[in-house]
Amino acid sequence: MSRILVLNCGSSSVKYRLYDGDEVRDKGTVERVGEPGGGPADHESTVRQIIEGLDLAGLAGVGHRVVHGGRKFSAPVRIDDKVLAAIEDLVPLAPLHNPANLAGIRVAREALPDTPQVAVFDTAFHHTLPEAAATYAVDRETAERYGVRRYGFHGTSHAYVSRRTAELLDRPYGELNTITLHLGNGASACAVQGGRSVATSMGMSPLEGLVMGTRSGDLDPTIIFHLRREAGMGVDDIDDLLNHRSGLLGLTGVNDMREVLARRDAGDPAAALAFDVYRRRLTGYVGAYYALLGRVDAVTFTAGVGEHAAPVRAAALAGLDRLGIAVDPARNAGTGDRIISPDGTEVTVCVVTTDEEREIARQTREVLTP
Repeated sequence: MSRILVLNCGSSSVKYRLYDGDEVRDKGTVERVGEPGGGPADHESTVRQIIEGLDLAGLAGVGHRVVHGGRKFSAPVRIDDKVLAAIEDLVPLAPLHNPANLAGIRVAREALPDTPQVAVFDTAFHHTLPEAAATYAVDRETAERYGVRRYGFHGTSHAYVSRRTAELLDRPYGELNTITLHLGNGASACAVQGGRSVATSMGMSPLEGLVMGTRSGDLDPTIIFHLRREAGMGVDDIDDLLNHRSGLLGLTGVNDMREVLARRDAGDPAAALAFDVYRRRLTGYVGAYYALLGRVDAVTFTAGVGEHAAPVRAAALAGLDRLGIAVDPARNAGTGDRIISPDGTEVTVCVVTTDEEREIARQTREVLTP
């Protein structure tokens, strides 16, 4: 059960990793899939080309990232025709991602018919959310009929990072309370209590929660109605605005935090405001999850911004000293998986490099191991 191929099909990319035990034997990322004038025409041809180019002798299984598992899938599952149909039924909940995930699964099953395939769901880690955390205060019948509830995302990242934090602190995973902050172009916070997700910022879709590269995060729903009535914008236009033209991009014209920080340091008021909006939202979620957990052992930053933007980490936790949270400037300026809080603080602040593909491989092995 040593060799596992992981396929992570995003809306316009395909990332792959070939593991032999814990060692990565081959890896790569194909960008701009299906984009005009870009890379490969579609996910099908991309995955087919990847599989044809790999040495898959002794392959034990293929693990597929699937973004949305709805309420049906609370754990990774071995893929058969029924599972495939169920994932397809969930496309309305993840119209940008599940079709790409399905394309990768279909090609891999066709190319490797004798190799077991496993679906690992982004939403599964959050199935432990209490009903009070997953339920929106809307009409119950309407919510149940149309699947309106908090599902949460980035589950494989939050699972990996919270477990890695326990290793870094040399503490039992089941006894640790951690706030994990996955800060990339997409961003989410998660409260992990004894290895179980009990709160997370993304909701029915990845739009809710933190300020992101191009997504607004939390906002008053009346804004949608206002834009429809006063600006004459259609549903698709508003969807595009909030998902693709908001967040850092909407506030500054760029969605890269490195550029935002550079502009802020150069005196750009729009970049300074965007940074403050981004930071305030983060601080608010940390405080809220601290209150929910009651006791916090660690706050861990991960993903592109979380791992590399020291000013974001420092600003997000500034002023939380009375909660036992602080950041040491010298440690914060370092690199790699590490503790960045001063010695003796009540809450340990960490930076951990996320590895969603490794987590998918781990969960795939668990499914396939008798």
